[in-house]
Amino acid sequence: MASSTPLDQTLQQIFERNDQWAREIETAIPDFFPNSANEQQRPKVLWIGCSDSRVPESVVTASKPGEIFVHRNIANQFRSEDLDAQAALQFAIGTLGVTHIVVAGHTRCGGTLTAYLKGLNGRSPETPLDRWLAPLVELAREKATSLEVEEFTELNVRVQVDHLVESETIKAAWASGTNVQVHGWIYDLETGRLRDLGITHTKDR
Repeated sequence: MASSTPLDQTLQQIFERNDQWAREIETAIPDFFPNSANEQQRPKVLWIGCSDSRVPESVVTASKPGEIFVHRNIANQFRSEDLDAQAALQFAIGTLGVTHIVVAGHTRCGGTLTAYLKGLNGRSPETPLDRWLAPLVELAREKATSLEVEEFTELNVRVQVDHLVESETIKAAWASGTNVQVHGWIYDLETGRLRDLGITHTKDR
């Protein structure tokens, strides 16, 4: 039910910061917003990242609106049964012409830590979060005893990159000659720096 109750302080601050940001952009680039509204977005990167509020992709890469197309979920997963992720990938490549797909994990990830701990103690899925993390829990059951949690976070990025490479959308793009590249990165919360895991896949390899 709609309410006329004044916004609480947290939400009010969001609107105030938005207004300040918009004014600064209008001053620095007067035609930015009209151009953004009238032109189709043309990002070259699809960022598949974690929902973690500490890893806003546009902020940590100092990118302007329109430069990165984004799909985020808990623990930066890409799964064949996730229609949302599959649709984002298809739209990014087929409609927007994106040429780089980045799976971006991050240190101190609550999603991978939860899966890691559940993999060690053997609890079964109970909640929606448990069900979402179930594939990672299974992976943790296989690997957690031989990996530290941050190593497991990196392994998760590698697994999701493999899932992307195996997707029908990527295979079709490569078959048509489109050189879409798939990358695996880690964002270090401790330093604010991105780290390339060196697992880039292209149509030739």
